[in-house]
Order: sequence, then C-alpha cells, then structure tokens
Amino acid sequence: MFEENDKIFAALCAGASGYMLKKTPPQKMIEAIHETYNGGAPMTPSIAVKVLQMFRHQSTAANKEFIDLSEREKEILGWLVKGKSYNGIAETCFVSIDTVKTHVKHIYEKLHVHSKSEAVAKAIHQKLV
Repeated sequence: MFEENDKIFAALCAGASGYMLKKTPPQKMIEAIHETYNGGAPMTPSIAVKVLQMFRHQSTAANKEFIDLSEREKEILGWLVKGKSYNGIAETCFVSIDTVKTHVKHIYEKLHVHSKSEAVAKAIHQKLV
C-alpha cells in the first residue's frame, strides 16, 4: 500500500485490520496475515509511528480548542446541562426569558453548535461546566 498519510488513515478508518507497505518482504507479509488471522493489527514500524502521531495530534488539537464563554453564559450552559428549561433558567437567574434566549444564541455561536443537545454534549465533552 501507499505510505501517504491520507491513504493509511482512510484504509484504517474503513476497517482495515492493519497496514503493510508494498516494499515489505514476503516473509513479513505472511507473518502479518497470520497475525491478522489471530486477531492482531500488523503494521510496519513507519506506519505505526504515523498512526501514533495522528492520534497525538488529534488529541492535542481537541484539547487546545479555546471557547470564550462569559461567566453568565457558563452559568446558563450549566443549567442547560442539568436539564432546566429556559423558563426555569430565567427564574433561577432573575432575568427574562428573552435574555436567556440571547445568551443561549451566543453559546451556540461560540460552541459552533445548532441545538441544545449539541451544546450540552460539547459542554460535557469539553468539560466546560
């Protein structure tokens, strides 16, 4: 197979059990087939390094996402995570329901989401509340 990153990751994401390069010696290919048959995931060392680098990069990129919510937006998002309705949040925070809707709109924009369930999921995943 090709040593290009996109080909490697496309194959693995499509369900490949391993990844060997064309230049791999025949004996190593036979060993890889046996390893796959026994539940392994054979890869050449250079491919394994690329896979590890990709995971590290994705993990770092996900952790570096900065979401600049105001204290009030964090408070309202926290209430959404707890399942409160807009009316309930308005009563708890002593603001109008329109104010809550405005804050929720800003939260959606900052989180790059389009629904309450997406906002709640992202808040939990990113540990925003």
